[in-house]
Amino acid sequence: MSEVFPDNLLLVGKVSRPHGLGGILRIWSYARSEETFLESGRVFLKPSSGETHEYRVLSVVRHKNVYLMKLKGLDSIEAAEEYRGAAIFISKEALRREGEEEYFWHEIIGLEVYLEPGRFIGTIRHILPTGGHDIYVVQGDRGEVLIPATHEVVKDIDRVNKKMIVSEIEGLFDLNEA
Repeated sequence: MSEVFPDNLLLVGKVSRPHGLGGILRIWSYARSEETFLESGRVFLKPSSGETHEYRVLSVVRHKNVYLMKLKGLDSIEAAEEYRGAAIFISKEALRREGEEEYFWHEIIGLEVYLEPGRFIGTIRHILPTGGHDIYVVQGDRGEVLIPATHEVVKDIDRVNKKMIVSEIEGLFDLNEA
């Protein structure tokens, strides 16, 4: 049976395997940078079979295409091995927002999307990261619509009512068909 996580935890990575003999974890990060882990100060590790444990983050450094994370209390390869494949969570409250117009993915996924006049398009199901800007994948009655996450297209995000208002761009939506 799968453990239910509190709404205040956010999945930010996965443990690949131990690195060296001193309990360091090699991790795949879903976060923007190692600063997310360092600013949080604490992570929650959930192995596929077992209980979730909280650890204080001592260090995180980039190593090739992964990160190496040292946690207080994980001091041996044997201790680190127990977390091979574990999910890594942080508290949502630990996230630092750069500005009022910055949104985290967990705030965007699930929003209902409307054209400026109020016409419902669909619900954001996932986000595709690209080099320039993210792409919102919106599922609606007419299938999937890809919406660029730019100020020209996204006019308003209402966190409270879980709505996004977008402007109609020629060729992006063909909603005028009968």
